[in-house]
Amino acid sequence: MSEQTSSSTSVDAQKLDPNMRLEQSDETGLLWLSPKEAPFRLAGFPWFGQDGAYRRLPLRPKHAIPPAVNQLANSTAGGQIMFQTDSPKLAIRVKLAGKAGMYHMPATGQCGFDLYIGEPGDQQYFGTVRYDHSQLSYEHVFYEYPHRELRHVTLNFPLYQGVQEVQIGIEPGSELKAPLPYRTGKKVVVYGTSITQGGCATRPGMAYTNILSRRIPLEFVNLGFSGNGRGEPEVARVLTEIANPALLVLDYEANAVDVELMRQTLPEFIRIYREAHPDVPILVVSKIQYARERFEPALLQKRLDMKRVEMETVDMYRRQGDANVHFFDGTALLGTDSYNECTVDGVHPTDLGFLRMADTLTPVFKELLKDELN
Repeated sequence: MSEQTSSSTSVDAQKLDPNMRLEQSDETGLLWLSPKEAPFRLAGFPWFGQDGAYRRLPLRPKHAIPPAVNQLANSTAGGQIMFQTDSPKLAIRVKLAGKAGMYHMPATGQCGFDLYIGEPGDQQYFGTVRYDHSQLSYEHVFYEYPHRELRHVTLNFPLYQGVQEVQIGIEPGSELKAPLPYRTGKKVVVYGTSITQGGCATRPGMAYTNILSRRIPLEFVNLGFSGNGRGEPEVARVLTEIANPALLVLDYEANAVDVELMRQTLPEFIRIYREAHPDVPILVVSKIQYARERFEPALLQKRLDMKRVEMETVDMYRRQGDANVHFFDGTALLGTDSYNECTVDGVHPTDLGFLRMADTLTPVFKELLKDELN
């Protein structure tokens, strides 16, 4: 193909569609505030009060954890900023720890913030940041209206990158209030894999833990570690330090490597957690179906064998008198007939897949959390 033909058939959507263009902003007239200060509320960072960092595990864990887990803890998946303001203009400034670089997940999911407006239980998606993906920092105006109106704001942190700094921009003189309180001060802790972390949602609000957080008025802590949620006892010990848990969810089968590792880690993980939290409900969730299982019987058999170990482990604890350990079969989390259409690569869900997961898990979570929600 000649150079002339190649250039004439290339497509530059930003030139052809105004909605695709990236507009640079420099909002110097706004009042820029740190969400680390009241009346903002930060959620999803259990050790923030100790370390002052947007990080999902402590900076200096009491127990040695795998280096990869320690690094992935800097990904801000599940973090949220909540507040109320009547500012007619709302903007955000962000300094990232790194750039987007995954081949199958949009930069908006890896490195972006998205915005929901509305009180808990009625939070409606508003928009996602637009920024130059080649840069480590960005500024974005979410909205600008002619009149003041008190709005309840939720901002979701990036799923796959660290955030060094973030500031919220409002018009000077605007009212700024604390968000409405959670139903209780307890937390839903979800431990797992890249799927738990949010890979490969197009934007942060579509990770299944974030969807659930809009339906269940409690703080959610996302402890999904991409490729490295393997049920290590050291990680279990760190999780016991999270104060006021309402529910622990173990969704790490996909990273357990093989049946023997699951057989070794799951009973021990539960035992360690149980010693610290004897009454907290524990939910073990088995893995979603992978698309290739239709064509590779060994892959299907591995999932079935893993599920059997999980069911046997839960049954063992229940026979020993622990009625607060539960199992949920994740086979149909993406649906039944069309589950293979809900991922980006046969493994990691798209937004549709995450929505289906959340739809299926919502009644399960609500039942286990009924004492907190009633």
